[in-house]
Amino acid sequence: MARPVLRTWLCDFLGIEYPIMLAGMGTLTGKICTPPELVAAVSEAGGIGVLGTTSMTPDVLTENIREIRRLTSRPFGVDMLLPERVAKDAMSVRSQARAQIRERYPKHWAFMQSMRKELNLPDAVVGDEKAINVASTQMALAEVCFREKIDLFAAALGAPDWLAPRARAQGMKVLALAGNVRHAVRHRKAGVDFVVATGTEAGGHTGKVATMPLVPQVVDAVSPLPVVAGGGIGDGRQMAAALALGAVGVWVGTAFLVSEESQIGDRAKDLLIAAESGDVDTHTLYTGKSMRGLKNRVTDAWLASGLEAMPLPFQKVMMDDFQLSAHLAGQIEFEANPGGQITGMLKQRKPAAAIVRDMVELANETIGRLDGLRGIAKHS
Repeated sequence: MARPVLRTWLCDFLGIEYPIMLAGMGTLTGKICTPPELVAAVSEAGGIGVLGTTSMTPDVLTENIREIRRLTSRPFGVDMLLPERVAKDAMSVRSQARAQIRERYPKHWAFMQSMRKELNLPDAVVGDEKAINVASTQMALAEVCFREKIDLFAAALGAPDWLAPRARAQGMKVLALAGNVRHAVRHRKAGVDFVVATGTEAGGHTGKVATMPLVPQVVDAVSPLPVVAGGGIGDGRQMAAALALGAVGVWVGTAFLVSEESQIGDRAKDLLIAAESGDVDTHTLYTGKSMRGLKNRVTDAWLASGLEAMPLPFQKVMMDDFQLSAHLAGQIEFEANPGGQITGMLKQRKPAAAIVRDMVELANETIGRLDGLRGIAKHS
């Protein structure tokens, strides 16, 4: 059977078959969102897989990149967080950061301890071997990307100003995510090859503007720089809509979280499949940045507390410990379970290749149906 065809500028630029990008979702406590198997599967299916690096050390990133290359010879990317606002005196070692939290943010520390007690969770702390996303860590991860000569670098948070010139000089493609027009314009000035306009419907770190109004605004603001659409996209109808808005491709996260290759665990996948779109909300609890994920008793308590998030990396260090406690107790519903509003459309687990194929086929069907609406109606 002949493979369907759907080709845009993005395909020619990245050397891929379909304009579908796996969002580079990071590694959470006990959950490997975009393992090498998933990254390679999306690339093998004709899209492009992107590896998330949150909490990775340089050695672990190196291992993952080399494993992806063992599984596929096709292009793939690496996604890093480049936060702009990090506490100036933040320690890069978790035990030191933890001591600072207890001293400087006693109310936040008390909140976490009270939730542990209320939920009967054990005390647990993440070891110092787990990286913290501060500037020194990000620089070290970037050096791995340069050394390994990856195909594509993605900045999921913050701006790649300091990285883009060197990356492009080395032949590496560079993209950056934007949740508003201002950030998109900044990314264009930084010299990225294209921008991913990500609407608030997206899971994980997200902004406040919805995908439908955001994408055409970004397309107009950064033209002729190409734009990929993200946020609430998980099937071919939404893909066709994104192309109609002027995008050259789509950035897909949550739909791949429930793929067979994702390693977030069957229970976490079942939670996402069972969720309705209204069951995912935004909060700053788990990372200190606005993040969309499944609501639970802990997120409700956080919102009711009136506390403001600590600056990076303190909030994440504290909540990484809490999530480890929940994980060890088998209470994964109290961990961060990032997911976008596409959850209401997810009905079953599928292989990543089937997700790509189904998106392309439905997008073609939708475009064909819309094409049949063209023309001038004849009146008798």
